[in-house]
Amino acid sequence: MKKSTRLKVCLNHQYLQGSWNFERMQNGGWCYGLLPALKELYPNKEDFDKAVDRHLKFYNTHPYVSAPIVGIVLAMEEEKAKGADISDTSIQDVKIGLMGPLAGVGDPVFWFTMRPILAAVGASLALSQNVLGPIFFFVAWNVLRFGFLWITQELGYKKGTKLITDLSDTSLKNVTLAASMLGMFVVGILVQRFVQIDVVKIQSDLDMVLPGVLSLCLFFCCTKILKKGFSPVLLIVILFILCVILEMAGILVI
Repeated sequence: MKKSTRLKVCLNHQYLQGSWNFERMQNGGWCYGLLPALKELYPNKEDFDKAVDRHLKFYNTHPYVSAPIVGIVLAMEEEKAKGADISDTSIQDVKIGLMGPLAGVGDPVFWFTMRPILAAVGASLALSQNVLGPIFFFVAWNVLRFGFLWITQELGYKKGTKLITDLSDTSLKNVTLAASMLGMFVVGILVQRFVQIDVVKIQSDLDMVLPGVLSLCLFFCCTKILKKGFSPVLLIVILFILCVILEMAGILVI
């Protein structure tokens, strides 16, 4: 398969959630992403139609970690087009077997770790009245995102089904654990950076003993409340009113 075709697949795959539906989830975006490869592998219309049909089945995973699955499927489709005994069921089984475990890695790595880190750097620049703040976040995030999509898709294509063995449960758990730990570390930094509580008279003493401890306590309290299903909007309103009352009473400095 031509490298240019695989690049087109990677570009198309960015629209994985473009036609999301409740019946088959991301199947439309998945099939659309593979179209350049299927057209090259199956010039015969009948074979092409069958290939499209088998990729319109149920599919749902994290949009970024879907890339290595794409690569593996491309390798399988290429072998099938050459005459290898690979059934439609085998291809679907690979997709189903990988999309669940990989989805559990995507959230902690991307949503809870990388994006908060880049957003924190961009926000810090913006707070310093630096126009590069939002530009940094936009460029850095998209370079990271697309770079990961292309590299992992190529890895899946070149290793094929052998990659499934490499992606053992232990490996995935270690990646998830490491990402979660880094994410919590970043959250701690963000709390200290953006949540500021200044208690009159005793704040300087608290900062000498435990800097940012009140901010951290407030964060944990809010997290605990939100986990119980409390409305985020209502919580913001309550905190706003409480801060105004405490400031008027001379307890806090806002």
